[in-house]
Amino acid sequence: MDLQLVEFADKIIQFSEKCTCDYTDIRVESHVKNDIIIENGDIENITLKKEQGLGIRVLVDGAWGFCSISNPSSYDNIKNEYEKTVKNARYYSENKKNKTLLYDCPIVEKTINYPVKIIPDTDNIIKVALECDKIIHEQNNIIRSNINPWYSIVSKYFINSEGTKIIQNYTDTVIEMSATAHNNGITQSVNITEGGRGGLEQIKDDEKCQKSAKKISEKASQLVFAKPIKEKKSKVVLNPDFVALLTHEILGHPSEADRVLGKEMAWAGGAWWKGKLGQKIGSEHLNVYDDPTIEKSLGWYQYDDEGIKTNKTNLVQNGILEKHMQSRETAKLFDSTPTGNMRATNYRFMPLIRMACTCISKGDWKQEEMIKEIKDGYLVSNMKIPSIDMKRYNWSISCQYAQKIENGELTDLVRDVIVVGIAPEFFNSIDACGDDFTVRPITNCGKGDPMQQMMMGNGGPSVRAEAIVKSVN
Repeated sequence: MDLQLVEFADKIIQFSEKCTCDYTDIRVESHVKNDIIIENGDIENITLKKEQGLGIRVLVDGAWGFCSISNPSSYDNIKNEYEKTVKNARYYSENKKNKTLLYDCPIVEKTINYPVKIIPDTDNIIKVALECDKIIHEQNNIIRSNINPWYSIVSKYFINSEGTKIIQNYTDTVIEMSATAHNNGITQSVNITEGGRGGLEQIKDDEKCQKSAKKISEKASQLVFAKPIKEKKSKVVLNPDFVALLTHEILGHPSEADRVLGKEMAWAGGAWWKGKLGQKIGSEHLNVYDDPTIEKSLGWYQYDDEGIKTNKTNLVQNGILEKHMQSRETAKLFDSTPTGNMRATNYRFMPLIRMACTCISKGDWKQEEMIKEIKDGYLVSNMKIPSIDMKRYNWSISCQYAQKIENGELTDLVRDVIVVGIAPEFFNSIDACGDDFTVRPITNCGKGDPMQQMMMGNGGPSVRAEAIVKSVN
């Protein structure tokens, strides 16, 4: 991180005391990302991107103002932009009926360096990727492989007019892989993402990526011979990877307090359980939480972009809706407390309420035990594409592959399967959660206008419930 930018931020906070502002905070950030594209064993592209700058938020007479500056040339340059932002916020406040208030929070001074066991570089990350590519092409019927390994190195300095100063330095290392097979006019693709917060160990330990490459290749090769299914309501066992996306879309986003307030309706940004705090929204087996303290997850951090300390937040307890994710602003509106979920893609954006690592809690069932009790149903595996209504009440999520369950046994592999549900009906039908809890990396969650892409974790165990299943060709 450029220490001169840190010095500039400190001086702006000192200058803010002379302005009639309610509050000011500044995020100084440095981002370095190395992104590699490999297709069918050939390196198609290597991109190294570096970016740094400041994002400044001001609260003036109950109204927000924001500006961002990339590579500022001088303190005066930042000071001029800051003064314009204060002026704009003051102008906006004149017609703002509901003045913004902030929850009072403690002052913090902290530096956190998140652990990196093996520092990633271009050569070693390409080596892992090429090994995975080779494994994918060992299977029959494979016509294409796509491997996208990347790592990013981020430094963040947060300071506000209340006295908080926080530095956080971390590295993320990720590999995204897909295998495509073709036979007799049928094409099928299976993909997976591995990695997390940390160094090369996130994709190298225990040959995790090589094992995943083999699995997606095998499934893609098998799926070209699988048959589609007819629509019916059925018992389903959803594997942890599929549950991660279900949790993200139908439990996580509706738990963000700004969406509960209806501030993002234009982006499927409502909440199907608005106004239902303290009410039953699922079966007693449903427990949901958001936890930024899960180490190695892409959603692992100790302080959010408002300087709030993170903790596990229980959202649903035994089917009862308990809490939402809150910012300092929404916490005042809900008479609650901030949950440490305010994050921005980078300094160029205002922070929004975002999931960190939202999960369904593990149970004590073995997946085999869930399957054994089903006479006629499906084991649904691995996330694909969601489709949801404005309030995330009606939803459908496609999976990458599924297997029939007949008389308690797994039988035929089936393809192009979509799971369709109505939120309260589905979550009330859950009668078992597995002990195979897993956190999956999510690299491209979009929210806001302008759109912000955010990385996070989502997870859960295998879950048994009832839903409509069908194939779409």
